[in-house]
Amino acid sequence: MSRLIRVFEHDKLTSKSLCVKGEELGDKIIDKLWQYNDANKNIYFEGIRHGVKFKNYVGVIQIGSTTIEILPKADKANTSNENEKDIWHKVLLNMLAHCKKIKINAVSEAALRKRYNSLLDLYFELFLSEVGQLLQQGIIKKYSKDSGNVKALKGRIDFAKNIQHNLVHQERFYTTHQVYDYDHLINQILFKALQVLKTITNSTYLIDGVNRLLLSFPEVKEIQINKSHFDKLTSNRKTAPYSEAIKIAKMILLNYSPDIKGGDENMLALLFDMNKLWEEYIYRMLLKVDDPTIKVNFQNRDKFWNDKLIKPDIVLSKTYLDNGESKEKHFIIDTKWKIKEFVEPDDDDLKQMYVYNMYWKSEKSMLLYPSSKEITTSFGKFHKGRDNANLCKLGFVNVLDNMGKLDLNIGTGILEKVIH
Repeated sequence: MSRLIRVFEHDKLTSKSLCVKGEELGDKIIDKLWQYNDANKNIYFEGIRHGVKFKNYVGVIQIGSTTIEILPKADKANTSNENEKDIWHKVLLNMLAHCKKIKINAVSEAALRKRYNSLLDLYFELFLSEVGQLLQQGIIKKYSKDSGNVKALKGRIDFAKNIQHNLVHQERFYTTHQVYDYDHLINQILFKALQVLKTITNSTYLIDGVNRLLLSFPEVKEIQINKSHFDKLTSNRKTAPYSEAIKIAKMILLNYSPDIKGGDENMLALLFDMNKLWEEYIYRMLLKVDDPTIKVNFQNRDKFWNDKLIKPDIVLSKTYLDNGESKEKHFIIDTKWKIKEFVEPDDDDLKQMYVYNMYWKSEKSMLLYPSSKEITTSFGKFHKGRDNANLCKLGFVNVLDNMGKLDLNIGTGILEKVIH
């Protein structure tokens, strides 16, 4: 029987924590979480007595029949309220969609259907839909090399192996030849992902979907897939329709941890660094603002010292006319996904922003934090640098709109805070 537990980032989870159906989580699940964290350099959780304390990663972990959903939160209120969890579940889904981690239309359809129980089920359902469409349209064949005994001469004879295998059967030829079939890496990846999905999902609806697709899938070799296999893939016109299915297959196969003891506690984790997700979301919302005078640059970098680089999150360039001559002003935004209790920048952050201002000749910079309410702040001046043009402040933006949904018009408010 499947069990669901939902927590917020930075919450604690122990073996005594209760699932939605009122059962205790148990020591087996905590042991699995510790093992997974140890295998990933302890970046996801902090070990505590009989449990874990989550860090800044959000998403979902499925261990056997237990699903743990880790949600983002921009304030400290009502962390045990189920309505709050529903709100932030939808916020996470929409953030992932607008950052192109999942199809936007899949999230829209999910709002109308309640067949999925977690974020993972939504990805699984989308994967089955993509593979189903590929099979319906006709999956691609490719040329590949094959070696073996054949009765008709084709390809190139391997003389050493021909003598070894066919000294008696001289009517046969051991050759290396080309074949044109479905047994190539792309289809092998999809096939393996279907096999793993059948093992990990607790949904009878999804298992039924997997079985139907496997019946229609052409015969391919089942191989163990790792990151190097995905690195070999190249995109072209013929493989373009595979992109979404391959993206989800990669997520499934590279995050899957089978139970090595042969039990039923197979594990699949899909976790996102909330700092990076927030940074990309702000960038994409700024791109939406219809202002031709403003250019938004993401993931900038410059040499700082020896091999060290400095990397402001977002650099804004605003074009203006000065005596008929076109010029640019630059503004820096550094995003921070954490609850800021005091409206005062940390010393290390200030020093970082000072360097950004100097390197990018920026007039103003802003440290941008999420908030659940409107907070007004003003710029402070660095004492060294250009006169009246080396400023920095904290900025706060409400993640939710007036309807309690993810604010998709947040970009305009951010530009008001930093430029105007």
